[in-house]
Amino acid sequence: MKVRPRHLIAALALAMLPITACAPGSPSTAADKAAGTNAAGCASPETLKIWSWRPEDVDAYKKIFAAYEEKNCVKVDFQAFKNTEYNQILSTGLTGSNGPDVVQARAYGALQPLIVGGNLTDVTGKVDGLKTMDPTILAGAQAKTDGKVYGVPFATQTMQVFYNKKIFKDAGVEVPKSWDDFVKVNEKIKGSGMTPLAVGAKDAWMMPFIHDVFGSAEYGGKDFRDAVQSGKKTFTDAKYVSSIQNLKDLQGFMPKDVVGVSYTDAQVLFSNEQAAMFPGGSFELAFFQKQNPDLDLGAFQVPVRDGSASPKPVSPAYADGNWAINAKSPKQEASLKLLQWMGTKEFGQKVVDELKQFSPVAGVSFNDPVMKEIWDLYQKNPAPYTLLVDFRYGQPSGTDLMGAGVQELFLGSKDAAGVAAKVQDGVAQWFKPKS
Repeated sequence: MKVRPRHLIAALALAMLPITACAPGSPSTAADKAAGTNAAGCASPETLKIWSWRPEDVDAYKKIFAAYEEKNCVKVDFQAFKNTEYNQILSTGLTGSNGPDVVQARAYGALQPLIVGGNLTDVTGKVDGLKTMDPTILAGAQAKTDGKVYGVPFATQTMQVFYNKKIFKDAGVEVPKSWDDFVKVNEKIKGSGMTPLAVGAKDAWMMPFIHDVFGSAEYGGKDFRDAVQSGKKTFTDAKYVSSIQNLKDLQGFMPKDVVGVSYTDAQVLFSNEQAAMFPGGSFELAFFQKQNPDLDLGAFQVPVRDGSASPKPVSPAYADGNWAINAKSPKQEASLKLLQWMGTKEFGQKVVDELKQFSPVAGVSFNDPVMKEIWDLYQKNPAPYTLLVDFRYGQPSGTDLMGAGVQELFLGSKDAAGVAAKVQDGVAQWFKPKS
């Protein structure tokens, strides 16, 4: 996702203030500059190096961390690297002597290699803000073996369907209340000559995501997850198979030759108002609003089929990642103090306002009406994104298996039962149910 700079208005506003806030690491007044102090009146601020995989967020994080610098004897050096190259860069940085102090780390199974390798500092019981976080989200920062905490989750991502209100109004349709209504909405929009569902299946990583948007309630959300963990059910369960069949049933409402359509293509279809709906994550909101500020957006949970395992629609969710401390950093105390601030409402609210991300910190509020709508839906009927939350702790991962399986489903080389068997056979190579 590309995030465009948003500095001009903010810069003009700051220029009009009698006392301006300093940019990261710069003096706040001419007198401070002469004295060599930072905004907190500190002559020798300690530099904390932070690494991230999100170059698109650099400007927002510089603004966020400037607020911390103003109150602390710290200069934050925020560096971001290309997402596809980050894991290797981070691995090298954590084992060398010139690495970061604080890192943006992955969650759940993707975090475990860093924990096992001794690369991160244990912060169990040291960050007050973690006490009130959703257990599903906090699990993304914990060691699988003993539950110790190695980071502060920075965003909760929810999964739902975005829709274009204008297109719905022009087509004479409303947000569906049942699965049959949902199908009729798709049929009417398709009949008007427009693509109903902006889905791109060329990028396999998005397919387990799309599956959960359309299938979590069908297979039972958290109840199914718990049953698989305890060994009472497997991924070949009839309801899980039918959840995969949902995707095949909806394929006709997706772009033609959907496996040749990329994730980015699908984003463009929706943001350019060439498709009525986009099944995706809450992280899409800021992108859509930047690409098309006139887009009249709403969101809804996919209604359930008759006989679904869950009687109510759900919003699956997961932790996007964590802020963690490099175990080799010589600045452990300053790094921990920063993480403690990252667990506060002040930091969480800045994440909401500057990044339009759902901070997992308690007490934040949402000024954007679409954000509020999405969050209220999630709070009403939450569910875990099962394959990511629980089945990325071994190889082959559940998300990789489902990603390839859905592509085969769309191409016609596997049916829903075959995809379910592929997932079950793959995770069974390393996953053992709790006795």
